[in-house]
This record gives sequence, C-alpha cells and structure tokens, in this order.
Amino acid sequence: MQDYKNKSISLFQGILSAESLKKVKVTKNDHAFVCEGRPSLEAGKKTSGMLLKHGITPTIICDNMAGFLFLKDLVKEVVIACQYADNKGALCDMGALILAVLAKKHKVPIKLLQAEHRHRFLADPKDILNFEGAKIAPQGTHGYVPLVEWVPAKYL
Repeated sequence: MQDYKNKSISLFQGILSAESLKKVKVTKNDHAFVCEGRPSLEAGKKTSGMLLKHGITPTIICDNMAGFLFLKDLVKEVVIACQYADNKGALCDMGALILAVLAKKHKVPIKLLQAEHRHRFLADPKDILNFEGAKIAPQGTHGYVPLVEWVPAKYL
C-alpha cells in the first residue's frame, strides 16, 4: 500500500478540461486521489491520464470513498470540475456537493477548475442500471442519473 500520509494529496472530482489542469502546481512526489466518476467512469479515466502527463501519480477511488479519506486526514485540497460559477455558487459535475460539504467540515481548501464541456446534464437510466452491458439491477428498478449539480457558495 502507498504511504499517502507523507505526500501532498489533492482529491480530483469530475472531468477537467485539458487547459484547466495546467493551473495545478506540481511539486516533487505529488500524488492525487481521483473520483471514478459514475456511471461511465470517464472522470477516473480522463483525469488520471491528464495527471500522469503532468507528473502527478493518480489513485482512482470509488466516488463514495471520499469521506473515509477526509476522516483519515489524507486530503489536503479538493479540485472540482466546474461548468459555471458565480457569486451564488457553481454548477459542477455530480458528486461535487458532498465533497464541498466534507471539505468545509474538515477545513480543506477547494479549487474550482474548468470542466470539460458537457453536452447533456442527465444520463440515460440504463447507464446506472447496467455495467459493461450487463444488468446489475432487477427488472422494475428505476434509475436517476443527473450528471451535474449546483454547489451553493457557502460550501466553496
């Protein structure tokens, strides 16, 4: 297992634009946790690839594992992919709100970076009811898959 305690660790959430990642300062031995990005896992794939190109070692985590990392004091900064921001809050990739609440509770700074442009804000329910072509939920189960959420300014 990696020794995460002695590293400067950022937690990345969402699908960042390639241009926005240039704003992340890289130091020796930088490491990052990357939320997988359900339902497509696209955030984990794309963000990890971009981080590796910038000399940052990524570790992909399950989206719902972030609370554990905060509890263990492993998160030093949260980087959130943002579609739009104003003085009232920010429209971010899904999962940002819980990370913002956790960051505020644990006094961890948040950095909003430009997200990759989304062409849709709601996924097809089958995206969450199936995985790699296989059904994972019983017949009659419904799926609700918003891809973005509003994060109020009080959490940013």
